Amino acid sequence: MHAETLLLLVLGAVAVIVAVHWVAARTGLPEAALLTLAGILYAVLPGPNVGLDPDLVLMLVIPPLLYSAALDSSLTAIKRNLRTVVSLSVLLVLVTALLVGIGFELFVAGATLGAGIALGAAVAPPDPVAALAVGRKVGLPPRLVTLIQGEGLLNDATALTILTVAVAAAEGDGFSTPAAIGQFAFAAVGGVAVGVAVAYGVRPLRRLRSDPLSSNAISLATPFVAYLLGETVHVSGVLAVVVAGLVIGHNNPSWASGASRLQTNAVWRFVGFLLEGVVFLLIGQQIPSVVANLEEYAASTIWTASLITVGVVLLVRPLWLWLTEHMPQALHMRLTVQDGGVDGERPPHGRLTGREIVVLSWAGTRGVISLAAIVTLPLVTDAGDPFPDRDLLIFCAVLAVLVTLVGQGLTFAPLVRALGLRADQADQARQRNEARAAAVEAALSRLDDLARDEHDAVDDQAIAALRAQLTARLNRYRRRIDVLENAEAGEIPMSPQYEAALRVRRAVIDAQRAELLQWRDTGRLPDESLRTLERELDHEEGLLPTRDRR
Repeated sequence: MHAETLLLLVLGAVAVIVAVHWVAARTGLPEAALLTLAGILYAVLPGPNVGLDPDLVLMLVIPPLLYSAALDSSLTAIKRNLRTVVSLSVLLVLVTALLVGIGFELFVAGATLGAGIALGAAVAPPDPVAALAVGRKVGLPPRLVTLIQGEGLLNDATALTILTVAVAAAEGDGFSTPAAIGQFAFAAVGGVAVGVAVAYGVRPLRRLRSDPLSSNAISLATPFVAYLLGETVHVSGVLAVVVAGLVIGHNNPSWASGASRLQTNAVWRFVGFLLEGVVFLLIGQQIPSVVANLEEYAASTIWTASLITVGVVLLVRPLWLWLTEHMPQALHMRLTVQDGGVDGERPPHGRLTGREIVVLSWAGTRGVISLAAIVTLPLVTDAGDPFPDRDLLIFCAVLAVLVTLVGQGLTFAPLVRALGLRADQADQARQRNEARAAAVEAALSRLDDLARDEHDAVDDQAIAALRAQLTARLNRYRRRIDVLENAEAGEIPMSPQYEAALRVRRAVIDAQRAELLQWRDTGRLPDESLRTLERELDHEEGLLPTRDRR
């Protein structure tokens, strides 16, 4: 492909991603589903297409996407919900892979158990990108967000390990359960160890991380280092990336400077935005070519294989969630103690409700991992024979992705709204304001200590001015807490005075910007100084509360 053609494709992809983002923001439709449909539309038009190279996806796309998601996840919340996360990300993936494999062996003519399990492993792990994007817009409760995040972070390593074992069995080496369990345990434990080692290996670099540019460079390199190190020692590189991201994200408040965090967070949001868009466009582009490779199969075989794959993907998840949440009480209590209960007491979250089970069931959209995994199937076995039913397996995986990504993705938001399952926004805002008030009280206490210990070195007027600012802020937070405690129906109450005050503060910042621009345009202020002063105003504006940060 010529460089000019590649550049045009890249620019076209960026244009489509931006346009779809604009449409999704104004219609409420999920970006992932719209991008997939856009990819299908482009694939049927005349012109060059881009193939989905599995090695490039697994090495260059998956690590940064998983690392970015891990940085935004809560290690504390995942540990508190560890039983459910492990149930979904390990046990459910294993059950799904086995059921698809058994179904293929029993009902698909000529199919083998190993090939069926390979397909099952590929379609077993949900991709949480689409579900989380929609869930956050509709105000999904934090616990469900944590479960979807935790499952999406850990299930990929499970699926890829099962896939490796299944491919070996399909090539004629035979399926050994003890060997598979041992290989999985080694890959998982080793992946966790590598991830922790990489995370703490980054820690000594925090002096460099105080510089925003160096911090960005180190942060962008970290997921690739974790993945390559894990793969080099033959453990789960995917799990190493996830663990490194969770540990670093958990410790970032003490490991990086404020300026570095601001810039690094912005960079990762941008990287995630583009990578996710490109991936879903590529998913759509693969579908027509996959369908074209099915000519050698009978229609009955295609229908049977498709029904088994999609049926298992759609039905096993809700059944598994219902069964695990309705275990005998004694067994459920013993397991939930591991999630944070004390002395046999139930943890604060308890069991999932029926509505939560329905939402989690519908959040199981498949995505890029499924496609990247299935196209890694070898063209020929070690014996030189064609890999059994490779084209059929790829078609079934693509179909599962398409059905869940488009079908579930487009209906997820209406389902959540219909069930009335929303986070208590007033309670979350109250917690944030209580934390703000506690932080200001700590600042006032430290200010008193400084006034006593450094009385001669610190100007009394400076101390008094800072104390007045902090006290005014503390009073504002306490008034906000009082209002939020009396809020009804979980909505954040808005007073006309509060909204007017925010408009005034933004108007004042806009006036300052306009004056600075006038100074620059009349030659009284150099551009370099303008940019410095603009950054000050940008930070001041960034401190103003938005609706989701009140």
